Amino acid sequence: MPPERSSAGPPSPWDSFLDEVDTRLLTPVELHCVGGFALTTVYGVPRTTGDLDFTSVVPAHAAGLLEEIAGPGSPVAEKHGLYLRRVGVDDLPEAYQERLREAFPARFRQLRLFVLDPYDLVLSKLTRNSAKDREDVRFLARSLALDSTVLRERYQKELRPYLANEDRHDLTLKLWLEDYFAR
Repeated sequence: MPPERSSAGPPSPWDSFLDEVDTRLLTPVELHCVGGFALTTVYGVPRTTGDLDFTSVVPAHAAGLLEEIAGPGSPVAEKHGLYLRRVGVDDLPEAYQERLREAFPARFRQLRLFVLDPYDLVLSKLTRNSAKDREDVRFLARSLALDSTVLRERYQKELRPYLANEDRHDLTLKLWLEDYFAR
């Protein structure tokens, strides 16, 4: 299992922001987090982010409430300089939900945050493949000593069959494996 940063709670300024979100929730809400928040607060990627991107909310009807409480432009977002944002990440491995890991368990009263495992995070960046994505992949691959075989197999079985441009993604993965993963 890859090392995590503290399981006690998120670092500042995320701690006070999420505490305030949590106090405004009347019932339990689960977020499936992707992107910079997961990368920086759980996996230690050395960069900053001002948003917490999530792909799913349980229960689904809580998405609107979260946007009101802490979405872009909300009073809580303005106060803390951070915000929550639902994003559409279409290219996630088929069984990613089975591998979600709770970040900061038992830290909040109503809010539960789940992050993608590192292999799924890497694969979630394959389609966009921006310079920032490549730096994130490089950091995860090297700092967590990710196994190229696991990544390749998960790509082949759980992501490639659903992609529109397999050749492009095959090439990107090949280059990432050559550049970032130990041989």
